[in-house]
Amino acid sequence: MGYSNAPSPGASRHPLPAGERGPHREASSRLPTVGDARRQAAWRIAAALGETRGRTAALDARLIVAHALEVAAERLALADERPLPAHAVAAIDALVARRMAGEPVARIVGEKEFWSLPFRLSPAVLVPRPETETLVAAALAATRRDAAVSVLDIGTGSGAILVALLSELPRATGIGTDISPDALEVATTNAARLGVGDRCRFVATSWANGVEGAFHLIVANPPYIATGDIAALDTEVCEFDPLVALDGGADGLEGHRATLEAISRLLAPSGLGFVEIGDGQAAAFRGLAEARGLTIRLRRDLAGIERVAEIAR
Repeated sequence: MGYSNAPSPGASRHPLPAGERGPHREASSRLPTVGDARRQAAWRIAAALGETRGRTAALDARLIVAHALEVAAERLALADERPLPAHAVAAIDALVARRMAGEPVARIVGEKEFWSLPFRLSPAVLVPRPETETLVAAALAATRRDAAVSVLDIGTGSGAILVALLSELPRATGIGTDISPDALEVATTNAARLGVGDRCRFVATSWANGVEGAFHLIVANPPYIATGDIAALDTEVCEFDPLVALDGGADGLEGHRATLEAISRLLAPSGLGFVEIGDGQAAAFRGLAEARGLTIRLRRDLAGIERVAEIAR
């Protein structure tokens, strides 16, 4: 590994604990250990990404080294004193270089935890965000756990929302839609791996076109970034998330209009919809919903942002 790498210019401070700053100096009498590799990876990531974007460097390094060694990240500490396998050196270097270039660690390892479940990823799907758990929590709070509810997830992506709901509602069934066949392949894999594949199916369509029936729960996280704002997003988002999952049209609400149309058509009389919205979009979204005769209640995420609209007839 590159133990002689120096920090990038201007990176005089690193968001790492004391004792994990700077390259680990190896004694000539021993080979580097797994712990050395992890610490060195964290230092390199922090140095490359700087104070703000490198604040998760220690966690990123643990996930990357565990991935390269094919061990569970939570068990990596048990291997800290073991010699680093020679075959892993190049693999770790390559993965660390990708993180140093700004690629999200979830994309590098191909997996992201959401609702305490491990979801596989591909370039075709958005990385599930922690704030989207607000939507799952809101839907579950409004639903009896033993209810035989039907769920429609519009724009399912990795299947994170639908699979999370089905994992908590053992009698629920669901449909996930997406325009991307590649995304639907990922969602299908995740549903099967996480034990709910027999209670859901996935449909290739735009929004909910062609879907029929009445659903007790309709959930969606439509793209809500205005087209003109995408280029200014963080590199981890604008260069690595699929554009179709970000671009909400000129005002950022194009996907919300399509979602509200589907909710108006497909929501059961006593059903509820739960839709994620962007920061500052609450008033505009309320206007769109009320124009269709729908009522909404807004729920805030952990940052205090109005993040989820609960929709009823």
